[in-house]
Amino acid sequence: MIAELGHFALILAGLVALVQMIVPLIGAHRLWPGWMAVAVPAAILQFALVATAFGALTYSFVTSDFSLRLVVLNSHTAKPMLYKVAGVWGNHEGSMLLWVLILSMFGAAAAAFGRNLRPSFKARVLAVQASIGVAFYGFILFTSNPFWRLATPPMNGEDLNPLLQDPGLAFHPPFLYLGYVGLSMAFSFAMAALIEGRVDAAWGRWVRPWTLAAWVFLTIGIALGSWWAYYELGWGGFWFWDPVENASFMPWLLATALVHSAVVVEKREALKSWTILLAIMGFGFSWIGTFLVRSGVITSVHAFANDPERGIYILAMLAVFMGGALTLFAARSGAMQAKGIFGIVSRESALVVNNILLAVSAFVVFFGTVWPLAAEIFFGRKLSVGAPYFDAAFTPFMVALAAILPIGAMLPWKRGSIARTMQPLWGVLALSMSGGALVWVLQTGGSMLAPMGFILATWVIGGSLVDLWSRTGRSGGAASRIRRLRNLPGADWGKAIAHSGLAVAVIGIAAMTSWQTEDIRVVQVGERFSHAGYEIELQDVNQVQGPNYSSTMATMAVYRDGREIALMHPEKRVYPVAQMPTTEAAIDNGIFRDIYLVIGDPQDGGGWAVRTYIKPLANWIWSGCIIMAIGGLFSLSDRRYRVAAGARRQRTAPSAGVPAE
Repeated sequence: MIAELGHFALILAGLVALVQMIVPLIGAHRLWPGWMAVAVPAAILQFALVATAFGALTYSFVTSDFSLRLVVLNSHTAKPMLYKVAGVWGNHEGSMLLWVLILSMFGAAAAAFGRNLRPSFKARVLAVQASIGVAFYGFILFTSNPFWRLATPPMNGEDLNPLLQDPGLAFHPPFLYLGYVGLSMAFSFAMAALIEGRVDAAWGRWVRPWTLAAWVFLTIGIALGSWWAYYELGWGGFWFWDPVENASFMPWLLATALVHSAVVVEKREALKSWTILLAIMGFGFSWIGTFLVRSGVITSVHAFANDPERGIYILAMLAVFMGGALTLFAARSGAMQAKGIFGIVSRESALVVNNILLAVSAFVVFFGTVWPLAAEIFFGRKLSVGAPYFDAAFTPFMVALAAILPIGAMLPWKRGSIARTMQPLWGVLALSMSGGALVWVLQTGGSMLAPMGFILATWVIGGSLVDLWSRTGRSGGAASRIRRLRNLPGADWGKAIAHSGLAVAVIGIAAMTSWQTEDIRVVQVGERFSHAGYEIELQDVNQVQGPNYSSTMATMAVYRDGREIALMHPEKRVYPVAQMPTTEAAIDNGIFRDIYLVIGDPQDGGGWAVRTYIKPLANWIWSGCIIMAIGGLFSLSDRRYRVAAGARRQRTAPSAGVPAE
């Protein structure tokens, strides 16, 4: 009965989305207030109905209702409760339901908090958002219904993919989807602006927080996925350039560019066409990610489906929406004339360079991701594009981005002088170069990656601190300037924190890539061996029974200077229902290094295969991502996004721009 209620609620949500797509759009065109007003209650009702459907599916997983096909394929009575809940979205059908839940949630949020929007503009935004929902409701109900019943329910289920039975993967998809689908709001605002033919400063102010929120969620989601791959897969890496990893990274790069480009629209009413295009392409690449994960065109542990027919449906939706959006963009290009004029040396120009580097790097990743597929289709050749291509093609753009970041952040609007901007930064540059030289000397030659990483990271962090301090003015003493520093707007603090987080992640990547050490050997129980200044002893290997798996668990002690510093338990698990093994690495986390141990298979001559890694500054990678997300939250807290646009609207004539709450 609960499943039928969820199915019915999902059908009703699709019908409400259809009404929300058509009626407000006609009302906005005809300027009929009653028809435009339908958008708000429809958006809220649609969200309530989808939440009901999602709740019904969650209830079915929690209670192990094996009359539902989806529960049978992705759950088991012995599975821990956390993974029963995670099983709701750990599959194709459930993840698509989560997709439309978040889509409707963003629409309801815009309906509830968009009180300062012009009624016609608000109606168009919500209508565009609903049109995306209509496409996906049709996809779910006709090809991917999560509420399909089985005529003869089995006694138990087939369990969830063991690799997904992990806390990191339980929370990774919701955050990732909040980022993916959150970019739909930027797309909807862009389409509404194009339909009305106006893009102005208020529009830039409104679209930026929505994009920033999506960017924060996407940052957290990508970090969780990278962290999971690091400790769960047993290979010791943090990024494999897997096609599905790339599918989340490309929208992140374009969302980063969009956040910065929207600043130029807001402050200078320039880069309008480019910002609209970024809003379209950012969501378009999110849609491409949905296609890659579900079409079966790639093989990945992250993939949810292997069904080309469903992939064709998604590809057709992508073609219709992106084709329509780009056609409308071309038709309205004359209405997006830039008003602000700026010199070659200015903050606007620096942000243009920032956008070019981010956008080109996204397309470099896209090319490397789809080229094997294109080569197979058009040339009949099976190719593999791996880390060497991405590292060589992608890294130079990020180096250039970090190099210009402090200067660009401190350049004045309209026109500036590099010599004047560099005056407070010369000390930071000297410190950065000295630090890089010190790292080079301490590592006694070798790769330049670590010294370059330290130079760039110190340059970015130092530049961010100097930028913050320069905003306190030159008058008054230190106490007065510190007081002004505390009172700086949230956006200023957010920018400095996010840029510093990027620098921290760069340090972690450079150190871990350059300095990690690896040891692979066969070790007997009771044997002790040395590696990178540590002594490691395999004390015992036991068979352990988990709630829904059996485990071969090793007990390994780590010594430094004769003193035990860690007792670690790497495992090799086997899930009998899914008939699948997993590797559970044991990691002793530290601020400056991780000790990473993996137990392998027993050897014919006795003993066990053991892999040992020492990974310097590994946790700085994910700490940097967390710091970046915190910076985004600081920017979102800036009260100017809530009140300044409303004040601007009172001072100027109403327009199709979108004042913020």
